Amino acid sequence: MKLVVGLGNPGEKYLNTRHNVGFMVVDALASQISNKIPSPNYKLNKKLQSLITIHQSLILAKPQTYMNESGGAVKKLLVHFKVKLPNLWVIHDDLDIPLGSYKIQKGIGPKLHYGIKSIEEELGTKSFWRVRIGVDNRDPNNRIQGEPSFAKATEGKEYVLQDFTEVEQTFLERVTEKVVGGLTDRVAGSK
Repeated sequence: MKLVVGLGNPGEKYLNTRHNVGFMVVDALASQISNKIPSPNYKLNKKLQSLITIHQSLILAKPQTYMNESGGAVKKLLVHFKVKLPNLWVIHDDLDIPLGSYKIQKGIGPKLHYGIKSIEEELGTKSFWRVRIGVDNRDPNNRIQGEPSFAKATEGKEYVLQDFTEVEQTFLERVTEKVVGGLTDRVAGSK
C-alpha cells in the first residue's frame, strides 16, 4: 500500500488558498487515476480525521485537521492501513520554491512548514517523501524568474492563506499537471 497525503486546511474559507495546494493536487491525482467517484465512508473518514479515497493499493487522503495539526491524522492513516514509511508521500505548499516549480524529495525541506513539522514530530522522523509545490510569487525581485509577480510582499504565514489570483491559477494548473504526471507512475504504478 502507498499513502499520498495532501496537506491543507478544511472548510470553504481556505478552498483556493496557497496553503491548500496539497488538497488541490490530491484531487487532480484522484481524477487522473480513477474516473469513478468513490462513495464516502463517513465512519472511517471521521475515525482517521481525513477524507479518504482508495484505488487498488493506493490511498489518497486529505487530513481534516488544520494544517499545523496534520501529524496526528497522518499517523492514524499509516497505522490503520499498515503503510510502511517509505510508501508515504506528503504533498504540500512551499514558500522556498517559486510558483510554477516543484520538487519531489525524501526527507528534505522546507525550511519552515508547520504541517510538515507536525508530521515529523508525530512520526519521529523526517524520512518520508515530500512533494513540494512552489507557491511563492511575492515581490521583490520577481520570485518567478522572468515572470511578473502578482502579489505584494507579505509575511509567509499571512501569504499562504491568500487565494491564488486568476493569473497564478494558470501557473498552478501547469505545475499540477506535471506533478500528477510525475507521481502517477511512482505511486499508482510499479515504481
